[in-house]
Amino acid sequence: MLLVRSSLQWQIYDQTGSAFHLGLIGAVQFVPVLLLSPLAGAIADAHDRKRIVMLALLGEMLCGAGLWLLSGEGQTPLWAMYAAVGALASCHTFEAPAASALLPTLVRPDRFQSAVAVQSAVRGLGWVSGPVLTGFLIAARGIELCYVVQIACVGMALGTMAVVRMSIAGSSRQTVTLSAIREGIGFVRRRPVIWSAMTLDMFAVLFASVTVLLPIFAREILEVGPRGYGVLAGSLQAGQYLMALWLILRPPLAHPGRALLLAVTSFGAATIVFGLSSDFYLSIGALAVAGMADQISMITRHTLIQLSTPDELRGRVSSVNMVFIGASNQLGDVESGFLAALTSATFTVLFGGFACLVVVGLIAWRIPELRGWHAPTVQGGER
Repeated sequence: MLLVRSSLQWQIYDQTGSAFHLGLIGAVQFVPVLLLSPLAGAIADAHDRKRIVMLALLGEMLCGAGLWLLSGEGQTPLWAMYAAVGALASCHTFEAPAASALLPTLVRPDRFQSAVAVQSAVRGLGWVSGPVLTGFLIAARGIELCYVVQIACVGMALGTMAVVRMSIAGSSRQTVTLSAIREGIGFVRRRPVIWSAMTLDMFAVLFASVTVLLPIFAREILEVGPRGYGVLAGSLQAGQYLMALWLILRPPLAHPGRALLLAVTSFGAATIVFGLSSDFYLSIGALAVAGMADQISMITRHTLIQLSTPDELRGRVSSVNMVFIGASNQLGDVESGFLAALTSATFTVLFGGFACLVVVGLIAWRIPELRGWHAPTVQGGER
């Protein structure tokens, strides 16, 4: 997924030279997240979660095939690239709540944080290699090869999922109805710790997201070209991967809520350093630190949400979380791209870093329960 996203970001910027069009990527990604997430969560609680994940992967592979066919004919039409962005976002919208709801049913609560770290480390191999590989493949053979590799990678993931033998069905008591969707939303509203963790992530990344601006930094500010772009994007993911490995080797964090607040603070500070940097290696280091902080934030937030939610509601609560994540990631790209078009990429990054720190302070002040949250001793939490 990250390989094709990095490829599309570079290709769209290469064809348009426009920060506005980079921001538009986020807007297109957010629409299916907003419209389809409630339905996707209800489906994840009512149907076979393994099958849902496999169908979503098949959709991602077909999108990659379409991009590969179009890219072989010269410049790919903008409408086709944005259509692919929307289709990929739609596939991920159905995949994410089904996949998120699986893990808590397979491990005990006291091991859940470590299991999330293992899962993140495995995914981190793709997160690190995807952007780096994008840059080197573009420099070596062009954008077409990126899509070929994406098709192969998703095909391998689909094949691996197909041979897994386990029952991963959702609750047979649930049906896909409007009241079922409202039940998931109502559960989140009644849990301040859950919605405050979601809100913290949403506003922090909404302002401090720099991923979509990396082509601009690579070409115009740091002047390192497509290979440098791949290294910059990969350094963020490398930080996430290294932190996931470290969290696997150590005991689970005793105070996940407090760790979440500290991680988002570090993320904002690292973003500010990146915005101030004109040195390639300092920029790599700042992005790596931001990736480490983001990994802690993701693992602690996922732990908090999943272990505070009963299994029969996990798909729907995960879908609500998907809306918050979509708002942070996709709308963050929109905010960054549009603001950079009006001002500059450097100003946008600095503004986002400082805004992130303000958001952390407000959440820590208004929701003291978040600072003291710890994992329950029984799986699923209380309803």
